[in-house]
Amino acid sequence: MAGDSIPMTQSGADAIKRELKHLKSVERPKNVADISTARDHGDLRENAEYHAAKEKQSHIAGRIEMLEDRLARAEIIDVKKLSGDRVVFGATVKLEDSDSGQKAQYIIVGETEADLKKGRISVTSPIARGLVGREVGDSVTIRTPGGEREYEILEVLFVEYQVDEESA
Repeated sequence: MAGDSIPMTQSGADAIKRELKHLKSVERPKNVADISTARDHGDLRENAEYHAAKEKQSHIAGRIEMLEDRLARAEIIDVKKLSGDRVVFGATVKLEDSDSGQKAQYIIVGETEADLKKGRISVTSPIARGLVGREVGDSVTIRTPGGEREYEILEVLFVEYQVDEESA
């Protein structure tokens, strides 16, 4: 997987950049100060503050490395340049459950951007796999944990979603 590109929207890439900046400019310097303060408390063998701060340092470094790797392999898909009635990566899809009449809306995004509570589903999820390549007006049967559901594709839109600053 190390060389594989990762499809991602611009909003997803921007969220990673914001998290990286926060880790490097806020979290890492604070952690260095915490380690220094804990070191001043004396015997490092029995210094829980020191060990906790060193463990956090390792976590921060690992997170930075992982995010930098994702960005390096990111294949940014410009949703605003997409159009048409066919469901593709980056599309916002409006659906109607054929049985209940209940409507739903999902944005098909990269795995790292997925957040079901915000209506962002991974392109590798069963729902997205059932939708990709289909068109407005198509009925699709999707296997869900609750059984098979039939949906009609009502609309396909191409708008870049916005990431909330606090959730990034």
